[in-house]
Amino acid sequence: MSADQSPGLPDLPSGGEFDIRIARDGTWFHEGAEIARKPLVKLFATVLRRDDEGAYWLQTPVEKGRITVEDVPFVAVELSVRGSGEDQRLSFRTNLDEWVAAGAAHPLRVAESRASAGPSPYILVRDALEARILRPVYYELAELAVPAPETADGLGVWSDGVFFVIGNAA
Repeated sequence: MSADQSPGLPDLPSGGEFDIRIARDGTWFHEGAEIARKPLVKLFATVLRRDDEGAYWLQTPVEKGRITVEDVPFVAVELSVRGSGEDQRLSFRTNLDEWVAAGAAHPLRVAESRASAGPSPYILVRDALEARILRPVYYELAELAVPAPETADGLGVWSDGVFFVIGNAA
């Protein structure tokens, strides 16, 4: 492994640090200025990777460069619900218009947030890249919560036959 190689990424020439930052709200910046063209952000997102140590990289077939991500690279801005109970399917639209259905391949998780008082819910979008579920979408999710099947302490939601705990009953 070369000095420029990060665990979990191929050995490519590194451009070092790219002056690109993804803010907590999902806004992308280059050299301090917002990247306002959504098609360009979507293109960058297709080459976004996260290594085994949690660092974020833009990686093309010929080079890679580390970028700064304040929380996670995407935000979930919309919820679609189909069905009910264990047959329910919850799909989330990201700020880059990608739809992801929660399930075994795309789990939901809730963490305590340092940036905001209270829980921060996330969904795995792809390849160790997550979307933070925006507060209004989380409230919609909470409206669907039912007691956990194993214990009366947790509340959660079903999606694609998988139960996800999203909070405590207390």
